[in-house]
Amino acid sequence: RDTNVGPGLTMLLLLLCLLLSPQGCSTRYDPTWESLDSRPLPTWFDEVKFGIFIHWGVFSVPSFGSEWFWWYWQKEKRPSYVEFMETNYPPGFSYEDFGPLFTAEFFDANQWAAILKASGAKYVVLTSKHHEGFTLWGSKYSWNWNAVNVGPKRDIVAELATSIRNRTDLHFGLYHSLFEWFNPLFLYDASNVFKTRQFPTAKSLPELYEIVTKYQPEILWSDGNGNAPDTYWNSTGFLAWLYNDSPVRDTVVTNDRWGVGSICKHGGYYTCSDRYNPGHLLPHKWENCMTIDKRSWGYRRNTQLSDYLTIEELVKQLVETVSCGGNLLMNIGPTHDGRIDVIFQERLRQMGVWLSVNGEAIYGTKPWRTQNDSVTPGVWYTFKPKEETVYAIFLNWPVSETLVLGDPKTIIGETQVKLIGHKGQLKWVSLGEKGMTVAVPQLTPNQLPCQWGWTLQLTNVN
Repeated sequence: RDTNVGPGLTMLLLLLCLLLSPQGCSTRYDPTWESLDSRPLPTWFDEVKFGIFIHWGVFSVPSFGSEWFWWYWQKEKRPSYVEFMETNYPPGFSYEDFGPLFTAEFFDANQWAAILKASGAKYVVLTSKHHEGFTLWGSKYSWNWNAVNVGPKRDIVAELATSIRNRTDLHFGLYHSLFEWFNPLFLYDASNVFKTRQFPTAKSLPELYEIVTKYQPEILWSDGNGNAPDTYWNSTGFLAWLYNDSPVRDTVVTNDRWGVGSICKHGGYYTCSDRYNPGHLLPHKWENCMTIDKRSWGYRRNTQLSDYLTIEELVKQLVETVSCGGNLLMNIGPTHDGRIDVIFQERLRQMGVWLSVNGEAIYGTKPWRTQNDSVTPGVWYTFKPKEETVYAIFLNWPVSETLVLGDPKTIIGETQVKLIGHKGQLKWVSLGEKGMTVAVPQLTPNQLPCQWGWTLQLTNVN
């Protein structure tokens, strides 16, 4: 008896599979790290390279010191925070009293979308809920401590999601804190060394299902494990649903902050730590989440100009991160009334100007065989395998009118060098088996393609 299945029957089985299963015949994942970690990262994430993080919440009202204001004031009782409250607010003023002052009267989601689009970023991640527990959507599980009931009386998440999707090509993502500093249910579970699970069952897990189902984020940026293991949070059970049955199962990307021991080890891409920038190639996709304000993620009224990274420093972060295989997630903190401060707007637009010239050396690239040049400091490489093009991004304009590159292997008569944003080929001389000296054009400041980092496009190099 012939046991071979004919092509007609194979097609029929495939059609049945597509009809009967909500996600067709795609892989099903078990609620184990071994299974979940085997899921390939959706390809869009590695291609986009650059995103904007937005830290916004009730902490934007005091806008003093840090987005950890409540913790530093009430739990650690740091003197500067205690003094700030005693000097500026009446006795008995609680953190909850800041809620109605989170007014967002100037929040215009369309304007935010335009600013984000102008930055050249390809994804955005908004803090739907930080460790204070206040949700920027009208959560059923955060009674009277959400932006629809208190403060703005608006669904911030819905407004921004709609504007991003209607007006830009950015992927929309949400940050969500697993734990909440002062939630009584969480404190009860913590006092039981997480042997009870009242808080994740009643609060954090229902919220996660709620935001994924309602807003369909393409990035789910988890944070705040509260020193509890992933088994307490049921992270593997939730991620199995996210990857198997959620409305974003095919496109969603997640990070690695799903409980004690998961960071830099399990989940989707790795974040490892805040402001993570290893400076060398990693075997796993990673992200450098960092802040323009060096000292805080949330907006601070008490910043100095020197607290903000310059555009030169931000371009350097992007170039180093991408050449080592990472994505850059650059954070801004809006004001309590819904403005993106002018200095953040300027930095974002400067990034957009830089990327409008040099974007081909960033978007859709892969790491090359070497990340930074072995001879000249401040030169970082990216690579496009299909086009067989190597990009050498140099952060310092050479004084000598020549740039020495120690790593490309040239081919006489075939290798071509261009300065992106400048017409014509550049002359070069081989340094033997490896390396080349490129004649950089003599340009006035006005003739430079951009102001803060330049790119050589190298074709036909081994």
